[in-house]
Amino acid sequence: MSRSYASPPCFSHELSEGADGAEVVDPQTARDVARWRKAERARLIGMRLAVSADERVRTAERVMAKLDVLIREIETPVVSTYWPFRGELDLRPWMTRLTNEGARVVLPVVVAKDAPLVFREWRPRCRMERGVWNIPVPAEREVQVPNVVISPVVGIDAAGFRLGHGGGFYDQTLAAMEQDHLVIGIGHPSARIATIYPQPYDVPMDVVVLGDETWRRPR
Repeated sequence: MSRSYASPPCFSHELSEGADGAEVVDPQTARDVARWRKAERARLIGMRLAVSADERVRTAERVMAKLDVLIREIETPVVSTYWPFRGELDLRPWMTRLTNEGARVVLPVVVAKDAPLVFREWRPRCRMERGVWNIPVPAEREVQVPNVVISPVVGIDAAGFRLGHGGGFYDQTLAAMEQDHLVIGIGHPSARIATIYPQPYDVPMDVVVLGDETWRRPR
């Protein structure tokens, strides 16, 4: 079955090199990409919100089974998951099972605009508070460091580059993390797109799981 994609931005401008040798994006290109991503984000979120509750549960179950296999690669897993938002797959049953099996589960918390996320430990029935966008986060303030980061995707391309909600928090966080970690992008099968037009600040996923489909980023 063929897929349709939103119209791509115009890239008549190229990446250029800054004074320190780092790649910088031409301002017009940055605006084109931002405009295209906004439209594509809205399209993809609309598609996943149209998925029935039963189908979301079935897709989440398939994804959780694949995550079980991936997590076995980690000796002492500290797993960052997320609280479902706007049609994202609900991993909360899996989170509970992980904690019952002795793994540690943490949730990301926004502490400031343009700053990396921090992670707080989650346990069943732990005290929660409202965070950004009213998404619940653990009230316990102690910061944890995950070695597995499960990142929900709005869109994802074959190179593992993720389209999120537009805040840039995951990219900043992954770029700032120093210890070894496995990054897994998960989502609905409809999240796969041809490209997100990655920019120098975009950080790719190591593994992508979309329903029945799993692939590792090309090295």
